[in-house]
Amino acid sequence: MAFIDLVRWVPTDDETIYAWRFPHTNLSTMTQLIVQESQEAVFFSKGQIVGKFGPGKYTLSTENLPLLRSLYGIPFGGKNPFTAEVWFVNKIQVYNIGWETDTMPVHDAGYNTHLPLCASGQYGLKIVDTEKFLVKAVGTKAKFSESDLTDQFAGEFTTKVKSIIMQHMLNFNIGFKQISAHLSSMSDLLRKEMAEFWSELGIELTKFYVSTIEIDTSTPEGARVKEAIAKQSEMSITGRTWQQEQMFGTANNAIEGMTSNMGGGGLLGGLMAINMMNNMGNGGGGGMQSMMQPQYNQPTFGGNQQQQMMGGDMQQGQQAVKMVHCSNCATRFPNTSRFCPKCGDPYNPCPKCGTDNDLDARRCISCGAQLVNNGGNLCPQCNSPVAPGAAFCGSCGTRLAPSNVCGRCGSPLSPGVKFCPTCGFKNA
Repeated sequence: MAFIDLVRWVPTDDETIYAWRFPHTNLSTMTQLIVQESQEAVFFSKGQIVGKFGPGKYTLSTENLPLLRSLYGIPFGGKNPFTAEVWFVNKIQVYNIGWETDTMPVHDAGYNTHLPLCASGQYGLKIVDTEKFLVKAVGTKAKFSESDLTDQFAGEFTTKVKSIIMQHMLNFNIGFKQISAHLSSMSDLLRKEMAEFWSELGIELTKFYVSTIEIDTSTPEGARVKEAIAKQSEMSITGRTWQQEQMFGTANNAIEGMTSNMGGGGLLGGLMAINMMNNMGNGGGGGMQSMMQPQYNQPTFGGNQQQQMMGGDMQQGQQAVKMVHCSNCATRFPNTSRFCPKCGDPYNPCPKCGTDNDLDARRCISCGAQLVNNGGNLCPQCNSPVAPGAAFCGSCGTRLAPSNVCGRCGSPLSPGVKFCPTCGFKNA
């Protein structure tokens, strides 16, 4: 058997190779060894490490490998044969190793539900202890690549990453909406925790980044959650409610049915849909129009239970008490108040639905009803807007102060006038 004169490794693979075993073991004390930069050569013979060599050119003599004398009884000088496995270890620093996790269900603080999340990022490794790396990671493989490294430890790596991410989110009450602001802190935490994992294999973790944490849309459940969040964001931006979205969809389907098949089943289906919506309104409070309006009658606690179940209205005389939202600061207050209890803005109710509007508004922001430009005049009994010079409230019929208008014809009166200049009626 011929002896090998030269031992070296010149990587030619596109993939990163961490360790490579020289294919021949028949060496001699005259064999030349060449170790490239960022490489280290390790000699194994009879289960022992014979020697290690850094970058440079060497002759495998008993001076460089003193254990050869004890293992083989090789004397000084001459060309003496021996057998040994030569491993080359790549000690270059790699920074772009990608990682990702499978689905991890996390209870989200913002949406108050479980979200199927997945995370991904990159990390960097460098082999610092070649002996430990060859013994614990490589084993008997002839070549150990980056994919071998990531595949071999993927299970333990993924478990640790998922556990740390979920614990961090729960401990600090981090929701999905704020998760992007915590990627840097999570990266630092994971780098510290994962460094010990890699050091046991003789590897230094040089970098660790969490790039994304997002909804896992690879499953039907995740796809539905992603769609629901997108729909919620759209409704929040446009100011529509879920009930309005449902009614819009039903109305659109009815119109499409009427226009696509006039005179056939589509027309009949559209008319039936519209009639159904109107019938629902007649039995449930306002029909399609009421469904399209914001629902301000929220339950008022502390009153009669039956009244709360009917929408939160309480009867006070002839007037139904409802909770409305201030048009200036959105604070909820009862419609019996004349001013917002938080910002003091005057309550300017719509005569049709009771929604609070700005004093200079011409139409209701909720139902679009025409508003009376009353300059801030309200009925003292029901707070409904009244036109200048009106003798009675158009909502509750309360007679207004006679010093302002004539009690017979309703003509406006100047202060101190006892007789109406229009009809001659004597006012008290």
